[in-house]
Amino acid sequence: MAALHRRALVLTALLFAACAASGSALAHAALNGASPADGSVLPAAPTEMMLNFSEPVSPLALRLIAPDGTAIPLDQVQLRDRTLVIAAPAGLSPGTHVISWRVVSADGHPVGGSVLFSIGAPSAMAPIAEPQPSGVRPMLWAGRVVLYLGLFIGCGGAAFAAWVAPLPTRARGAVSAALLLGLVALPVSLAAQGLDALGADLGAVFQPPVWRAALGTSLASMLAIAAGALASGLLALRLTGCPGQIAGLCGVGLAGLALASSGHASAASPQALMRPAVFLHAAGIAIWAGALLPLAQALNQPDAAATLRRFSSRIAIVVAILLASGLVLAVVQVEQPAALIQTDYGRVLLAKLALVALVLGLAGFNRWRLTSQVEAGRLAAGRVLGRIVAVEFVLMLAIVGTASLWRFTPPPRALAIAAAQPATIHIHTLTAMADVTLTPGRAGPVHVAIVLMNGEFGPLPAKELTLSFANPAAGIEAIERRAVRGADGLWRIDALSLPVPGRWSVELAILISDFEMLRLTDTVEIRP
Repeated sequence: MAALHRRALVLTALLFAACAASGSALAHAALNGASPADGSVLPAAPTEMMLNFSEPVSPLALRLIAPDGTAIPLDQVQLRDRTLVIAAPAGLSPGTHVISWRVVSADGHPVGGSVLFSIGAPSAMAPIAEPQPSGVRPMLWAGRVVLYLGLFIGCGGAAFAAWVAPLPTRARGAVSAALLLGLVALPVSLAAQGLDALGADLGAVFQPPVWRAALGTSLASMLAIAAGALASGLLALRLTGCPGQIAGLCGVGLAGLALASSGHASAASPQALMRPAVFLHAAGIAIWAGALLPLAQALNQPDAAATLRRFSSRIAIVVAILLASGLVLAVVQVEQPAALIQTDYGRVLLAKLALVALVLGLAGFNRWRLTSQVEAGRLAAGRVLGRIVAVEFVLMLAIVGTASLWRFTPPPRALAIAAAQPATIHIHTLTAMADVTLTPGRAGPVHVAIVLMNGEFGPLPAKELTLSFANPAAGIEAIERRAVRGADGLWRIDALSLPVPGRWSVELAILISDFEMLRLTDTVEIRP
């Protein structure tokens, strides 16, 4: 009983650590708008450029591709809340330029894109942004898979001795190998993160900026905790008695804490729910998956019946916690059932659920049909059970490989957040200015809010305000709506729908008096 209390105390302390790591981050930043706007044509070169994101970001790599294809580093950058303010290089030539950007979002994943604008007139042939590097994504996936194997198979296998039975000799060697491979995956994963962050190819892997970029993401802290988990697993294999049990449980707990510190799910809101859910889910996977290999080997031991009895009596609560936490994570991440089919994230989840269903089916067959026969001493049942457990282990490996694909698939929740972000434009003249916000900034019904100012940023008295939106490329003539001024001074339009995505021209007709009318024009990009 005292040993059980010690185990519970270790896991409870690590669960509280996962809760303490909660913050307010969202995930996968999206570009809300840019100045100059994407596709715009300017009469003269800008003095500064701005990129506005859906959440705070950290810049990784910013380049300006000139009309002749020359890449100019943009290193004079200021971060103002969610906006990157970039000093434009002097002497920009006429033609089309490309702002190529890469930033890291709150969940530690790099996000990149480009914005085109022209000075004077568009070039006959737009410059081509730097190609995406090849080979980095397989490196990211392989590093993630091997690391997961170390955390789940290695740390979970080391914990088997703490909560079920001593490890058989062959299983001990396999668990040690998984832990060592996990340690090898640490620098590989960090290097791949740095390459992905900077958009560099494999040949740049030894360059210091790659490693500095990787250390600046949340993955670095995750890998540090993972290193502690793998070290605890190796220590558990060398220690005996209570110290070995505590080290084994610490390894599983740290594995859960590592995965709760970074990634899609851990960065979601509400943090007080999601991080503990990730912790419990990851720790549950490690306990279950890590037990399969030792259990298959233990079925050949003289005390196989006793080992199986202990495992069967304790794994049920682990599976229940695993499934409950997984359900919470899936509901928050997917939000709408249709996203299971319409998004890459949902399709990966469906593939994982299919594999999990197979594992649960085999586990149920083992529990209710074979366990009692093995406990009764039937050797044939033991051999069948061992083979089925081996199949479960292979399916677990497939689950790990499938789940690792989530590194490249933003969850529907993050996609919905990005889709709901507004589109904004700022129109600036000597006599009048306007800030126009369209929410959401995508095709369909939108709400428009307008702030009118004079040339000195003071309030602009206006009797009436009419907006017109047109999309000549789509054959849509001007859609006119009169704005209504609210008590807070904002002008609003509610009954407006922009039916197609693309670049829309916007004109504001501001009636100052019976004899004075001001007109402001600009364009706004509406997302699909």
